[in-house]
Amino acid sequence: MDRSVELSEFLKSRRARLRPEDVGVPYRSNGTRRVRGLRREELALLAGVSVTHYTRLEQGHGRHVSAEVLDAIADVLRLTGDERSYLHALAHPAHRCRDFPRPPVRPGLQRLLDSLVLTPAFVLGRHADVVAWNRLAAAVFADFAAIPDERRTIAHLIFTDEGIRRLHGPRWPRLAREHVAQLRILAARYPANPQVTAHVNALRQESAEFRDLWEEHHVAAATHRDYVLDHPLVGELRLSAEIVTLPGDPELQGMDLFAAEAGSESEARLRHLAETTTRLPSSAAGIPHPPPGLGPS
Repeated sequence: MDRSVELSEFLKSRRARLRPEDVGVPYRSNGTRRVRGLRREELALLAGVSVTHYTRLEQGHGRHVSAEVLDAIADVLRLTGDERSYLHALAHPAHRCRDFPRPPVRPGLQRLLDSLVLTPAFVLGRHADVVAWNRLAAAVFADFAAIPDERRTIAHLIFTDEGIRRLHGPRWPRLAREHVAQLRILAARYPANPQVTAHVNALRQESAEFRDLWEEHHVAAATHRDYVLDHPLVGELRLSAEIVTLPGDPELQGMDLFAAEAGSESEARLRHLAETTTRLPSSAAGIPHPPPGLGPS
């Protein structure tokens, strides 16, 4: 993702969605207005900046624009908190993360995953690639071990896996839109990481649905959500999900944990899956363990 191009397109899209009457700009519906949304000069006036200054920003030149000016523009555009942070990240990128080999998931982290016998859980990398999981997560969502590394990503599962589409049923469109919105934040967080950029470009080529959602420039962080899944073996599963960050593992996005309400039918069905599903492996087989005597004491 070219940061300058994205900054330009994001501002244009947010300006286009704001009606003049929403911000008190006189507007007559007489067919003479050619611009959808606010004009550049209208936005600049409301934000208290020069038209030239704003135009340069919308052309992708954000490095010399102050945080105060960005906030003023965000106020006029009525950006959400996530959108405001995204604008700042595009204009003033803080991370110049280059490509590098991802280290193996720590054995301790894998042991934690495997200890969660009634909690489906997996660990995500920088572009929401699934890098570790437990057995119940494989039973609920997909046989991750059977998926090639380069396609073991949340986006590939959502947009190219028919089993995942059936699992989410009528709630799939919301899931797809929410994930693309989160992926856009990740792309801005690591603007120089070719793995993230290549992932987005591959999905844009492979999936027209992904491409259309990407062009909406929707931005929203995913921290928690509720799922209703139509599981082919046990039926309906109602799960709440939390994304937990891992401060000691900056190369990872975090851990996704799924839980059913205590005493619910969904909890009983998760328990049944945990007790009967033994053929699907966790990712423990792919984690190198230190030889005896070399591990931490």
